[in-house]
Amino acid sequence: MTIRERAAKIVAVLKEEYPSSCSLVSTADWQLLFATRLSAQCTDERVNIVTKELYSRFPTLQSLAEADLEEICEIVRPCGLFRTKANDIKNSAGQLITRFGGKVPDTMEELLSLPGVGRKTANLILGDIFGKPAIVADTHCIRISNRLGLCDTKDPHKVELALKKIIEPAEQSDFCHRLVHFGRDKCMARGPRCGECPLSGLCPEGALRAKTAG
Repeated sequence: MTIRERAAKIVAVLKEEYPSSCSLVSTADWQLLFATRLSAQCTDERVNIVTKELYSRFPTLQSLAEADLEEICEIVRPCGLFRTKANDIKNSAGQLITRFGGKVPDTMEELLSLPGVGRKTANLILGDIFGKPAIVADTHCIRISNRLGLCDTKDPHKVELALKKIIEPAEQSDFCHRLVHFGRDKCMARGPRCGECPLSGLCPEGALRAKTAG
């Protein structure tokens, strides 16, 4: 079995196990952008609670761009790194209005030009909002892809490039979301539940763990 064939089988199993994809709640492109920014070093569950209040208080890009920074800080404080994140959100809201006509841009280069946006956030937006092939190389993606033998590097950009070569373009974005669900449910950083894993027959590390345990 080639690595592309094995990757396709992994994609199919995860699609059946986790039919839903992104766990961040949003109703507009800019809302998902800012929710993703807030999710750095924070759980999606907490982000969804915070953004519900944030977008209720500031329901438009214009209101966020004109908001008092301290008020944004107070709302997003539970997400950690709150001052940096609040600054990025306020400044990005202004730039989306002045530079992009109130719309989130659809290219990697333009997204990376926004405050606080890195490749992980940009890829999530490209995949979820614009339906483009995109690998979101977050901690779950990096850890699990290495365990599954789909790559052999901890560098996020190298993981992204490696997976782009073997995951079908139409599956890339949802595959990464499913890795997040899988990483929380079974393939945790510590104490992975290999005995209950639906990918046990496709995972080199799982096979090694089973052999060692046996």
